[in-house]
Amino acid sequence: MKISARNVFEGQVVAIKEGPVSAEVDIVLPTGETLVAAITEGSVHSLGLRPGLSVMAFVKAPLVLLVTDTAGWRFSARNQLAGTVSQVQRGAVNASVQVRLAGGAEISAIITHGAVDELALAPGLPVTALFKAGSVLLGVKDA
Repeated sequence: MKISARNVFEGQVVAIKEGPVSAEVDIVLPTGETLVAAITEGSVHSLGLRPGLSVMAFVKAPLVLLVTDTAGWRFSARNQLAGTVSQVQRGAVNASVQVRLAGGAEISAIITHGAVDELALAPGLPVTALFKAGSVLLGVKDA
């Protein structure tokens, strides 16, 4: 499979909270981190989602926000993954920031040069990657 999403995580469904229109799907990664995806009820059924099923979770890098100091703050984003900046690569328009999560997985964020400078992002700096559950797309392999 080839896909343009920079963040691709393989994991296992551990819980599904179903509602009349949408559902929240909890996915645990092999490294121990948990992701939450908000998808439609129709997608839960068309993908055949159930606890124990292996899934792929996709998050576009521009949808990932980085926070350097979360002390005293709470956020509405369901996905809040703590880690450390492992690489900052400046491009012509934006910068790509790699974050190594506590369990060892990596996540990429595409942010502005101004944000890199304002947050003083550099390798070794602790950060939290935030993204909404609705920003997570799920895929399953055909049987």
